[in-house]
Amino acid sequence: MKFLDLAKVYIRSGAGGGGCVSFRREKFVEYGGPDGGDGGRGGDVWAEAVDGLNTLIDFRYQQHFFAKNGQHGMGRQRTGKDGDDIVLRVPAGTEILEEDGEEVIADLANVGDRVMLAKGGNGGFGNLHFKTSTNQAPRRANPGQEGVERTIWLRLKLIADAGLVGLPNAGKSTFLAATSNARPKIADYPFTTLVPNLGVVGVDGREFVVADIPGLIEGAHEGRGLGDQFLGHVERCAVLLHLVDATAEDVVEDWQTIVDELELYGAGLAEKPRVTVLNKVDALDDELRAMIRAELEAAAGPVMEMSGVSGEGVTEVLRALMAQIRRGRAEENAAEEDGPWRP
Repeated sequence: MKFLDLAKVYIRSGAGGGGCVSFRREKFVEYGGPDGGDGGRGGDVWAEAVDGLNTLIDFRYQQHFFAKNGQHGMGRQRTGKDGDDIVLRVPAGTEILEEDGEEVIADLANVGDRVMLAKGGNGGFGNLHFKTSTNQAPRRANPGQEGVERTIWLRLKLIADAGLVGLPNAGKSTFLAATSNARPKIADYPFTTLVPNLGVVGVDGREFVVADIPGLIEGAHEGRGLGDQFLGHVERCAVLLHLVDATAEDVVEDWQTIVDELELYGAGLAEKPRVTVLNKVDALDDELRAMIRAELEAAAGPVMEMSGVSGEGVTEVLRALMAQIRRGRAEENAAEEDGPWRP
């Protein structure tokens, strides 16, 4: 299935049905009077986060969603049928934005979250509503209210506990393939990963979800390489795993490039807990490995060593990630408990 994380859709709620002008005409009823019914209300447009979806590819082939109009009122005091609602089924983690792509309408982070995007129009009153003691035969009825038409953006941000960041060919996909059942594409050229990948990783009897995104390069915030739009998929992560290629010419410069891109992207990514790992250490001898690690620690703080190919240090890295995830989730739960009371 092709991955799509951004889609533009056009929605319109249903218009209300018009009221009816009708009079009761029966053979032995001397004073029939008005009996026009009201129009039905138009259908609403909803968005709902459902289970089993991890892409917005369905919205590539259908961009227009129109709810049904309400039925007109009828004689004998019959109200028109309400229009059917329409529901946009999206993956959990989908943000809904205004047409400008900036203002967030709703964030459907969990399965079952629902939001009304466009309310259907009310039905018009029939002439039965306008009968009074001085106007016993009104010949007027209200038209139905028009529906709401708007353009919105759907943006998917994958739900993961940990996110992998680094330059192209830093070993992110190799790490994900070695620790989970995910099978991302792995090759010896840059930008092998073109779309985000998710993998379920286990350590010490516990599991968590890791997101692998395409590599960043200097100037990604300006659109160089594949850009930085994929960083949205790690915004919800509790911790970032920053992989640095130990065989690179300047590991400090590579580390600083990613840190700068995270700061320029914003959304609090630069402040997230980060585990820095020197990857591909199996290609170095002990003396060179110690020298490069010391050089990187002088700039980045504590650094771990790992090889996704040989498996060296992988378990320790997973344990460090799990500890950060548990600490971050505990802080989130504490913040929710300290928040205002909700019924």
